[in-house]
Amino acid sequence: RRLSRRPAVTLLDVFQQHARCRPHQPLLRFQDEIYTYEDMDRRSNRMAWALSRRLGLQSGRTVAVFLPNEPTYVWTWLALAKLGCPMACLNCNVRGRALRHALEAAQASMVLASLGERGQRGVRGALGTWRGCGHRGHCRP
Repeated sequence: RRLSRRPAVTLLDVFQQHARCRPHQPLLRFQDEIYTYEDMDRRSNRMAWALSRRLGLQSGRTVAVFLPNEPTYVWTWLALAKLGCPMACLNCNVRGRALRHALEAAQASMVLASLGERGQRGVRGALGTWRGCGHRGHCRP
């Protein structure tokens, strides 16, 4: 029903409504830490600011995300949604040719990866040979 509304209600809309109405309510528990809606909103805003202002990411540009399953993944997704950037989710267990293929298929402008992921064998090679999406001026291999 929500998707049939015009404009459609997105998951980002629902998150932002919860962040306004119940900012101190827990949203995510990871290991010994609890993140509230307010925490996630603040962190995703900072991430969105850094991506747009410091890295020049523009709305509509696809970003490949190669992060492990941890809270950073959630606020990265929220930041990209706030910027209007599609997110290509890459499985953090993929390596070598399969990773290179996923990067090429995503046609991403940028790859976001944790230092731990980038440094692993098979990842370094795939990211090292990836040359971005071919658009001039905004791709960062």
